[in-house]
Formats: sequence, structure tokens, C-alpha cells
Amino acid sequence: MSAPLFRDPIFDGAADPVVVWNRSEQTWWMIYTNRRATAGGSKFAWVHGTDLGVASSADGGQSWTYRGTLTGLEHEWGHNTFWAPEIFWHEGTYHMYVSYIQGVPHDWAGHDRHILHYTSTNLLSWTFHGKLELSSDRVIDACIYPLPNGKFRMWYKDEANSSHTYAADSPDFYQWEVIGPVITGRAHEGPNVFRFRDSYWMIVDEWRGQAVYKSDDLEHWEWNSLILDQPGNREDDGVIGLHADVVVQNDEAYIFYFTHPDRIEGIDHASEPARRSSIQAARLDVIDGVMVCPRDEVLQMKLRPENDTSQISV
Repeated sequence: MSAPLFRDPIFDGAADPVVVWNRSEQTWWMIYTNRRATAGGSKFAWVHGTDLGVASSADGGQSWTYRGTLTGLEHEWGHNTFWAPEIFWHEGTYHMYVSYIQGVPHDWAGHDRHILHYTSTNLLSWTFHGKLELSSDRVIDACIYPLPNGKFRMWYKDEANSSHTYAADSPDFYQWEVIGPVITGRAHEGPNVFRFRDSYWMIVDEWRGQAVYKSDDLEHWEWNSLILDQPGNREDDGVIGLHADVVVQNDEAYIFYFTHPDRIEGIDHASEPARRSSIQAARLDVIDGVMVCPRDEVLQMKLRPENDTSQISV
């Protein structure tokens, strides 16, 4: 399988991927933050004003075709910012939780960030259900997983609270009750929760690789390992792996992450040479209870179609 897995052909800034099975089209879809890496502009305007890009794969994730951007998400006037979608299939409906910023700010700080809720039956026509009331007005990067008690838990980054992972629970995807902090300590973002090899796992992006936590009950989490922290040898993979999604199928797990290939020593991260990003994929494994990611191996991935009762985007 070639590397990188995918580059956005319009702005060359694909980031924050989520990989889901499109039941209507019977293909795999990758929906991602469509950063405007080639758009120019001052400071950090290029990371704002972003749509959600779409690429599809009809061969189990081995090759991807750019399809465009999701439409119909605007709920107020203007050119606004959509980041880091999470999409969860449940009983005939896709629920999307996406980070949202009004307008196109030039700086990272100084503006509200909220998580918005949408639903769809086909990943194309979306209904807006509102803004979630969570632990602050600086929340991004939602992740959803079902709890044993029948409720659903959302993990997300709260930038107003030390950029830690917080959680909220819901019985129905619409009403959410904040539980509080879950992963503290070092600042991080992009939580992603999944079940693999009879354990629950959470990865978070510490901007030095992905920190891995392990749990038996989705309540108590223990630090396990650090993956994608060492440069890889594949094309566009010689830097740390950033904000990732994981797809689990039986005894196999695959991580989809993005890299900034040109962010090398001496290059300003805000400069245009360092802006472009690529999506990569690698296999996950658990050896003696420790999660590892052999990112340099030749990846043999062929995702199977999901049936109607499976959980996607976990």
C-alpha cells in the first residue's frame, strides 16, 4: 500500500481524519478537516475557514479518491470553521459531532470553540440539532463510545481546563451531562476510544506522538505507551503522527493519522512550507499488554464492509 495514504488535492491540508462505512454508497469514507495549507494568508488563518473534506475508497481503504466537501452544515451567516468530525452510526442514523468556530480568525487563541451536533441517514444530507453545552466554551475534538449501562459517552478536549480530556454522558445523543476530567497531566487533544484485544483503549495527541491509555471498564484509565513518537521511513512519514482515528475489525486494528512532513528543524511551523499535511495509516498491535504501532512495515490493509449492527468510527 502506498504512502502517504491520502493528500487533499485542493488545499493539501488533510488533517483529523475519521473513517466510516457509508451504508448508502457501500464504500469507506474518510471525512477530515480540510486545512487550507496552500491558501496563503497571515499567521493561522489557514487553519480556520475550513470545510470537511471527503475521500472515498471502494477497495477496502487501499486507495482513496477525493470527492469534495460536506455541504449544508452552515447554521449561521458567514464563512466559518469546521474541525475534527466524529461520526457514529446508531439505529439507522449517523450522528456527527464537529468542532466549530465562528468566522476565520488569524490566531489560535481568543475565540470560542464549540461542538455541534448533526444527523444524517446517508452522510450527505445533514440536519443541525444545536450546540452542546459542555464544561466550557473552548471545547473541541469529540469522540463517542457506548457504555455498558446503555448510555453513550463523549470524550473531548477542554482548552479552558488545561487542554485535558473531559467526558459527558447521554442516553440519546441529544442531551449531555458533563462528567468531568478523565485524562489530566500533560496537555493534549484528539481523544479516540476503541475496544481491541479484550480491552478498552484511548489515544490522545500529545504533540510528541500518541499517548495510549488502557481501561477495563471505560471509567479508570492507566497510561500504557507512546506511539507514533519516532519518525517513520515512508514518504511523508518522517515526523510524529498527529490527531488520529482507529478502525477495529475483529482481531485487526488500523490507525489513521496525519503528519506535517515538512516540519523539520529550523522551519517555522506557521510558514507555508510547513503547512501541508498528509494522511497515513498503520497497523496497531498489542505485545505483552503494551500497544505498539509498527509504522514502517508494509501495510496490508483491506477493510471489510460493516453490517448494520456494528459500531463504526470507534
